Amino acid sequence: QVQLVESGGGSVQAGGSLRLSCAASGYTINAASTAWFRQAPGQEREGVASITKFGRTTYADSVKGRFTISKDIAKNTLYLQMNSLKIEDTAMYYCAGAEGWPRPLTDRDYKYWGQGTQVTVSS
Repeated sequence: QVQLVESGGGSVQAGGSLRLSCAASGYTINAASTAWFRQAPGQEREGVASITKFGRTTYADSVKGRFTISKDIAKNTLYLQMNSLKIEDTAMYYCAGAEGWPRPLTDRDYKYWGQGTQVTVSS
């Protein structure tokens, strides 16, 4: 069975940094595209960043220059480095894995999902 387990969330001050991790089992993160999504209460789920099996990355405009998606193939782990955090980044963050060739930040194109990790940014 496929399991994606996020970790690294928490509460930070605006301007601070966090690194999220997504440990995969039963699924190879380099087999297809993987991504990070987030959802705040009362808002739609939105794509944050994705990376293809070839290492090509896509970012939401709101996080470009601040967030970096990467993966450690040997550890079968996906990462999201989050710098210069803003209050607007507060959300539940989910990692997701696709099969085939998904649209980079389209949630319906991803098959496997983690349980989420909470990120709270305060002033």
